[in-house]
Amino acid sequence: MSIKNIIFDLGGVILEIDYRRTYDAFHKLGASNLDKLYSSLAQDVFFDDFETGKITSELFRATINDRLNIKVSDNQFDNAWNAMLVDLPRDRLELIKSLQKKYKVFLLSNANAIHIDAVFSMCHQLYGFNVFQDYFDKDYYSYQIGKRKPHPEAFLHVMHENKIQANETLFVDDVLQNIQGAQCVDLHVMHIDKNRSIFNVVDFL
Repeated sequence: MSIKNIIFDLGGVILEIDYRRTYDAFHKLGASNLDKLYSSLAQDVFFDDFETGKITSELFRATINDRLNIKVSDNQFDNAWNAMLVDLPRDRLELIKSLQKKYKVFLLSNANAIHIDAVFSMCHQLYGFNVFQDYFDKDYYSYQIGKRKPHPEAFLHVMHENKIQANETLFVDDVLQNIQGAQCVDLHVMHIDKNRSIFNVVDFL
């Protein structure tokens, strides 16, 4: 195959994620059932609405506080919600920067406003600039484009806007459902799992 474009996922591929940290943080605030409300594999519809920009951060906080039967400040809530965002390793970013010399590189993330604000802040704290604007030809977030993986519309949005072809594009993600969604629009795929990391992308090119 002749790859000219690469579309990367963010969490679990570039950004290290640990959902347990958010469960534990909310538990310390008095919540006990967040793990039933939210998981990385099976999400409550309300979270989907948040990640597609259908509801505001303010409504999200108020609704989750109500469902968890807690009452905390916005700052406390955001600190707990963002606890899952662990690290943005430099070597992964350097890999992407090197790939940009030969390929068009894009980011397509199922994400919400609170998390992305925190990730951008992490970027500035670690590196002094927004790496996503510098290291990608364009970055796409579900809450901004109103489309979410694994739905075909999310992939097609990136492809059509940038006039790239599926048979020339590799999609990299750690969630199997997203990989399957990408295959439905004929993208080449690489599934990140316990035996394969972002650094194996060179084996697919």
